[in-house]
Order: sequence, then C-alpha cells, then structure tokens
Amino acid sequence: MAMNVKKGDTVVVLSGKDKGKQGKVQRTVPSESKVVVEGVNMVTCHTKPRRQGEEGGIVRREAALYASKVQVVCPKCGKATRVGHKIEGGKKTRVCKKCGAEL
Repeated sequence: MAMNVKKGDTVVVLSGKDKGKQGKVQRTVPSESKVVVEGVNMVTCHTKPRRQGEEGGIVRREAALYASKVQVVCPKCGKATRVGHKIEGGKKTRVCKKCGAEL
C-alpha cells in the first residue's frame, strides 16, 4: 500500500490518545505502513547498561503508529489535508487537496 507521508512532513494525529497533536515525521516504515512522529505516542523503555560506565534506567521515546492515523498538514493553508498528485513536465509532485499548494 502506498504511504502518503514522507520523512520531514508535518503531520497531525487523527485518532487515539494523542489525537490533535502535531509533529514532524522522524522515520517511516513502509513495510508495516507505520511512521514515527516527534513527541507523539511516547512509551517508556527500561534500558540495561550495555558497556562499562553506561547508565541504564527508564527512557521515554516515540513508538511507531499507523500511517492511516496521521494526515499531512499543508504548509500554506495550515490545515490537515489529503495528498494529491500532479504531473508536470514528466515530474510527479505532491499537492494539497484543499488549496492546491505543493507539499
């Protein structure tokens, strides 16, 4: 399945405990249709010290969430929007479905 979000996009979460939160996409996992968004879906991980002098403890980090739960925010109109595609001169570009601006 094609994913409409890319690394570096600003997205808004549509459902779940973090509904309404905005953040930047840090990483995408196309094989699982998942994305990791900065500051969203935080989980606590208990880490063990691996090397001498390294500290263990509880670390908070972002977990992946399904790409279908997020929507790209248009940089021009500032609204959450679906992604459209426009082909100009043999080059395919992503466009905002609401205002037509290039994403």
